[in-house]
Amino acid sequence: MFIAMNRFRIVAGHEEAFENVWKNRETSLAEMPGFKEFKLLRGDTVAEDGYTLFASHTIWATKDDFVAWTKSENFRQAHKNAGDNRAMYMGPPKFEGFSVVEGA
Repeated sequence: MFIAMNRFRIVAGHEEAFENVWKNRETSLAEMPGFKEFKLLRGDTVAEDGYTLFASHTIWATKDDFVAWTKSENFRQAHKNAGDNRAMYMGPPKFEGFSVVEGA
């Protein structure tokens, strides 16, 4: 199993708009071979730095399934408007990928 996460630093005050982008997006993840699960996670607001941490969290059967997603037309379509909301981001997202070693 492979877990792919992107961490987003969202400018404080833009949290609802960021959540709405995700809630109202067109997605075809469920059509992708090996896709298991998606979650959008919201962390605490870091007041002194002026942002709220979010993470997109997907679970895949294999790392190869995830990589295939990133090279697919479905991926390109899902991310075609990603630059439209730059004002709400404090820098680019940070990707983190994990191979599952143990789990229940």
